[in-house]
Amino acid sequence: MGREINLHRRAISTAGELAIIVHPHLADFPVPMNIDWFPLCLSLRVAFLSTALALAGGLWIAYLLANREFRGKDWLDAAVTLPLVLPPTVLGYYLLVLIGRASPIGKLWEEVFGSPLVFTWKAAVVAALLHALPLLVKSARAALESVDRSYERAARNLGASELKLFFRVSLPLAGRSILAATALAFARSLGDFGVTLMVAGNIPGKTQTLAVAIYDAVESGDGATARILVLVVSVVALLILTLANRLTPAGAPRT
Repeated sequence: MGREINLHRRAISTAGELAIIVHPHLADFPVPMNIDWFPLCLSLRVAFLSTALALAGGLWIAYLLANREFRGKDWLDAAVTLPLVLPPTVLGYYLLVLIGRASPIGKLWEEVFGSPLVFTWKAAVVAALLHALPLLVKSARAALESVDRSYERAARNLGASELKLFFRVSLPLAGRSILAATALAFARSLGDFGVTLMVAGNIPGKTQTLAVAIYDAVESGDGATARILVLVVSVVALLILTLANRLTPAGAPRT
């Protein structure tokens, strides 16, 4: 056992000396030995769930805005877009009022599930949804409006219902653009900070997402951890944006 420990220490020492020979400044670069990857795992879970919810509800809103004329359409469009322009503190305040323990939704949630909704990871999903939904709706609406109406008219003349028309004609024709919008919504959900901090808090191991963990590391002076987490989220975001650009049809605006 002692021999294995000595070999392990010797290997670390040799690796360190080699790193210094290759690049002398690496000796001054602090590398944290133990990084908590819970914030990354939680952020991916939050982004996946919020994007799934945004896709389920956002497609129907986008379809209504793209294919229907009704009273209040402009108001609905403005209300959906509003989270993109309001400050995160304002959105966080609205959510605290809407889903807080004193609100009807908060009371119903606590009565059904036995615990409050705010300051849990589920509140982080709601916060991320607030930004993912409008982004997906705006992009999906543009994709649905670009569909050739002659195909939809032909399907109606053949007796297709509106539901069948949506799933058999409109959605397949706009599918690539909608998938690209979904990727963008996922990337936006992954990096939410302000609203998440207000409604979910900064509880390590429970509600601390990647963006909040970076803020916490910077505030505590742990620059090495902050740099690694920043690099990780940057690489993930870059991969997602590349995927979104590959999914965007030729001739359509790219991110």
